[in-house]
Amino acid sequence: MSTHSRRLKALICGVSGQDGAYLSKFLLSKGYDVTGTSRDSYSNPFNALKQLGVKDQIKLVSMSPTDFRSVLSVVSSISPDEVYNLSGQSSVGLSFMQPVETLESIATGTLNILEVIRFLDRPVKFYNAGSGECFGDTRGLAANENTAFHPRSPYAVAKSTAYWQVCNYRESYDLFACSGILFNHESPLRPGRFVTKKIIDAANRISKDRRLRLTLGNLDISRDWGWAPEYVEAMWRMLQQDTPDDFVIATGEYYSLKEFVEYTFSLFDLNWENYVKVDASLFRPSDITVGFGDNSKAKKILDWQPSCSMHGVIDRIVAQLK
Repeated sequence: MSTHSRRLKALICGVSGQDGAYLSKFLLSKGYDVTGTSRDSYSNPFNALKQLGVKDQIKLVSMSPTDFRSVLSVVSSISPDEVYNLSGQSSVGLSFMQPVETLESIATGTLNILEVIRFLDRPVKFYNAGSGECFGDTRGLAANENTAFHPRSPYAVAKSTAYWQVCNYRESYDLFACSGILFNHESPLRPGRFVTKKIIDAANRISKDRRLRLTLGNLDISRDWGWAPEYVEAMWRMLQQDTPDDFVIATGEYYSLKEFVEYTFSLFDLNWENYVKVDASLFRPSDITVGFGDNSKAKKILDWQPSCSMHGVIDRIVAQLK
């Protein structure tokens, strides 16, 4: 890990979400000056930053990643040492309804940031938020950095495009550019549209009113769920290496959504089968049966490993509700 005598400056593109908030708090603890962007910093309430108590410690600016001039203006004025690209449409389900917005916000946004860094020709380290969704269905095998991509959603297609853009700029222009290929990671800051938050919030409500019910889609899918605050540390660790590279960040364990539901409801002394129904209309046009990652490279090179998987993640989120 490198050391510096002056305060480092970090620019977090898309600071208002779960990862942006936790990364902000982490970088502040490391002594960084942190600037965060959103499309409209004046109207955005930045609730996640408020919940973590760090909103007033961050400089907040407006930036549209799909507008090259906007990106150029912000990056040139801030002159950051590190840029973290966490912006873009972040819901797999929503990407089927908004495929164009998803592709543009992720792929064009990433390309604009890369091109600005190349154009300014400054020693900037760049982190790009990749996704384990890019691998598609690996037939029960853990995906690693050498596993071929087979995206099965507009979101995964966009993330795959951004990943290859980062590789191209790293190899063509010698930029310090990395992608973290992150599998699912959760926290109390997850928006309600994410199924994990939907399940936990519903179980909490049902424990207080047994007349309520929860409707979900496919319960047979399996995912690799980790703890978001730990995953943002992995992002930072990637940019502290001497050589830029890409890393899979995951727990290495997977559980079905049915198991997620069953365990969550059990923490509220509820039998989930009495309150949950499946609606086939909520199934996605295409989905991944099993998705989980091999974090061996991150353990070896980044000295990073998760402290918990699904059960521990649910425990931590539910503990904050009780």
